Amino acid sequence: MRPDPRPQRLSYKERQRRHVHFIGISGAGLSALAQVMLGRGYVVSGSDPAAPNRVTDALEKLGAKIFSGHAAKNVAGADLIVTTSAAPEDNPEIVTAHLQHIPVLKRREFLRELTRGDDVIAIAGSHGKTTTTAMIAEILVAAGLDPTVVVGGIVPAWDSNARVGASKWFVIEADEYDYAFWGLEPQIAVLTNVDYDHPDLFPTREAYQSAFAQFLKQTRADGATVVCGDERAASDLAENARRTVIRYGFGDANEWRALKLRANSSGGTDFEIFHSNHFLTKAALQIPGEHNVLNALAAFAAAQRVGVTFDACRLTLENFSGVGRRFQIRGRFRGATLVDDYAHHPTEIRATLRAARMRFPGARILALFQPHTYSRTRALWDEFANAFGDADEILIAEIYAARETETTNLSSRALVARMDRVNARYVASLEEAEKILRMELRAGDVLLALGAGDVNRVLTSLVENEHA
Repeated sequence: MRPDPRPQRLSYKERQRRHVHFIGISGAGLSALAQVMLGRGYVVSGSDPAAPNRVTDALEKLGAKIFSGHAAKNVAGADLIVTTSAAPEDNPEIVTAHLQHIPVLKRREFLRELTRGDDVIAIAGSHGKTTTTAMIAEILVAAGLDPTVVVGGIVPAWDSNARVGASKWFVIEADEYDYAFWGLEPQIAVLTNVDYDHPDLFPTREAYQSAFAQFLKQTRADGATVVCGDERAASDLAENARRTVIRYGFGDANEWRALKLRANSSGGTDFEIFHSNHFLTKAALQIPGEHNVLNALAAFAAAQRVGVTFDACRLTLENFSGVGRRFQIRGRFRGATLVDDYAHHPTEIRATLRAARMRFPGARILALFQPHTYSRTRALWDEFANAFGDADEILIAEIYAARETETTNLSSRALVARMDRVNARYVASLEEAEKILRMELRAGDVLLALGAGDVNRVLTSLVENEHA
């Protein structure tokens, strides 16, 4: 008989016999799940070619055994294998697990078992889900609801992408990649937007939307969907899921609305919240941009659904400092402000540059963008070319391949030519970009490093070697 793969909450003695091994443990998704399992008392090990690194060092301190690279011997003693979707079937650890009849689960399958019996708040969407997840989590923590949390970025309050709580509340970023969010049955599903992405997995916009439609239909019958009513595609999907729908946004038809937005002295935004067209409260954020006001409004609506008071929500959001690599100010270089942002989709780039204009009015804004994956760059070619309207100077680095090996002879040089702008330049390497920036950055400038790859290492080098 094969071992039961479900990560149940076991007694201390029983837990000593349960060993979960993660293949690809330093990834954003699996590292957070590994931390949850450690917090629940399981024996945890994991392997990753990128180890050792900051993520695996933190897991080792919590008690995980980390292997650098993949080898058959790494799975010794494991009762369950959880694997990244990037691992091929001929991975030696997967092959060995099958030979030894050790269950092998992908993230989607593991999530179903991990959250069984919990009250799940799952935050999905093409953009904004990491920040919204962190906001909801911090509100519930401050309200004493003690949730377990899995988020796709580092939350400064915990210096981690996960938190282990004692209650049945489980707040989780619901990732559409490899259909991972199909492993969730939320009590509350939050949908920020549905904007075509991941063309390597979803060949058409219709296929992409269908994945979200299935996710929403898995919301519990007694649950609700919190959706941005200003986003037509997302709102329609929520309506078709036939669950209670709670809409938020700027438009008149939304139940929860944010009005009278204005920049504040903290570098963020002040606004007023209305519920059913009745003024509810004034609110403030430290982080800039209309998109973050929408994220905060989603968090407010979700928290209200679980009974958190208005004042508790407002106070938590006022103190919310953001998430790692989401408009994260990394330091200064000769008087210029350096901002690290994960934006890797045209919609995200536009929103981030608008936020920069709002936070730094009058500044010269420079954007260093590293496209992420050849498939996304090709599929959203025209959108990328038109996404940089709020930048004064643009440097486009070569494409970051990530998991892809097929380049289709695509280069960022062609993207710069498509942009046809005198303020856009191609840089063959990040080292070349850094040399240019060292010569051209001046006091009062704002540099944004944009992308999901390793473009932010330019900021690290500028901060650490300012006088080089």
